[in-house]
Amino acid sequence: MRMTTLFISDLHLDPARPDITRLFGEFVDGEARHADALYILGDLFEAWVGDDDPSDAGAFVADKLKTLADGGVPVSFIRGNRDFLVGDAYARRAGMAILPDPAVVMLYGRPTLLMHGDLLCTDDTAYQQFRAQTRDPAWQAQFLAQPLAARLAFAGRARAASKARQGELRDAGTMETITDVSPSTVADTFARYGIDTLIHGHTHRPAVHELDVAGNPHRRIVLGDWYTQGSVLRVDSDGARLSSL
Repeated sequence: MRMTTLFISDLHLDPARPDITRLFGEFVDGEARHADALYILGDLFEAWVGDDDPSDAGAFVADKLKTLADGGVPVSFIRGNRDFLVGDAYARRAGMAILPDPAVVMLYGRPTLLMHGDLLCTDDTAYQQFRAQTRDPAWQAQFLAQPLAARLAFAGRARAASKARQGELRDAGTMETITDVSPSTVADTFARYGIDTLIHGHTHRPAVHELDVAGNPHRRIVLGDWYTQGSVLRVDSDGARLSSL
């Protein structure tokens, strides 16, 4: 039986969409149990304000992933722009390893670069400034020292601000370009790591892009989101297949 490595991202699990949380549980209990490994490339949660987050979704996901990992399927996670505060305590609860962003892994003898994907969206300068601020260890320590209620309120305001800005970009006709990856940044990233295959999420634009970088073939695979259905990339020794659940 051919073994497969699974990749998912941008589930944005949230109490408002319990059906997607259930779908994730069914995926973990079903197909994922027979995989070589499971990689989650960020934005597993709609928001994460610290490992003391009391949400039912957080507890459900931790139980499902821990059972999967204990059953012999390694689970790896790259933090996204919505859940960049997932820490070691929650990772231990979920039985998953937190990878740096970017990370290089070997897939059936082929080195592959993994990212959440937001680092590639360099035309969105306002977001990149916000990202730099919130990834600063001092900022994170100060934020996590606040009471849980204050952190939850901040997350709510941040989501509202994000939706408002997306509306402004749509009205200006720049949504598609500003929030997608920068081709030059993609080319620079390939050159920096010397790897011809990149897998990422974040943009919610699932596709397999065949690229020419410095005269050589490269592949950029973009994972889909889970807002209305599941999206999974399956990789084995024969190649990669991106599809919906």
